[in-house]
Amino acid sequence: MDPLLVISNTEAGTADQVALGQALAILRAGASIEVAGTSNPGELDGVLHRAGSRRIVVAGGDGSLHAVVAALHRRHELSGRVLALLPLGTGNDFARTAGIPIDIEAAARLVLEGEVRPVDLIVDETGEVVVNNVHVGASAQASRRGHRWKRRLHAIGVGSVNLGKLGYPIGALTAAFVPPKLRLRVEVDGVVVNDLAHPVLMVAVGNGAFVGGGTEVTPDADPESGTAEIIVSRAIGPLAKVGYVLDMRRGRHDERDDVVSLRGSTVTVAGEPFFVSADGEIYGPERSRSWRVEPAAYRMVLPAPGREVDPEDQP
Repeated sequence: MDPLLVISNTEAGTADQVALGQALAILRAGASIEVAGTSNPGELDGVLHRAGSRRIVVAGGDGSLHAVVAALHRRHELSGRVLALLPLGTGNDFARTAGIPIDIEAAARLVLEGEVRPVDLIVDETGEVVVNNVHVGASAQASRRGHRWKRRLHAIGVGSVNLGKLGYPIGALTAAFVPPKLRLRVEVDGVVVNDLAHPVLMVAVGNGAFVGGGTEVTPDADPESGTAEIIVSRAIGPLAKVGYVLDMRRGRHDERDDVVSLRGSTVTVAGEPFFVSADGEIYGPERSRSWRVEPAAYRMVLPAPGREVDPEDQP
């Protein structure tokens, strides 16, 4: 087994530290490991500078995985890297898509026994990366409000039992009362799939299927496919919005007549000012943004194809 460099967040809560200790006990039984705690981009850069050829194990949630992948991409060291994930966040959306167990001990065993396979990455025109999902419109508005609620509610509770996970559902609910209606031109692989004459509720580009701790926005996204799933929702009428939200909860919104669902390698969105949620990071307002898929951008330790994840290992 290759030596492992486990990168953790020094500001993680007590519950995450306990879970990390359980995972490390399993990893130490099967590999030589070093644990490095980081709390800012400078510290992360220093740890990556001395990583050598070791496999990098990210101990954290979607934000931690994004930070490590983004740093390696900036350093031009991502290609050929092998990463693994110990899910410790509240969302763990990429882990859900990839079939990585949420149960920390099962995830640690996967790090030792899993299969190394190439995975894709989404990159925008500025060089910023998207590991999981990027979306604009109503879903980005829900993320903006969800972040605020998550911060407020995370402190309510004891240890791992807190209300932080309610942040995104509450954000989505409050955004649903006054959802944005945007006139946007959307191009996929150079073909216009929505013009300014057709207002949209949201546009999502998925390398992974889930956002916000389990909301299936791009249900057919596959980070090993070489393409992204793109969802364009035109559900702008009052009843249509309600129906869209209900269908999304059932995982059937991509079947609606007012939804365009397709796959592609490049996506450009332009038009009225819009906010963007990329791997949970919110920015904007923007007037234009483009993304492209980089197939097999790095490698990751994943369950073998066809291997079923034990339901007890998933939320």
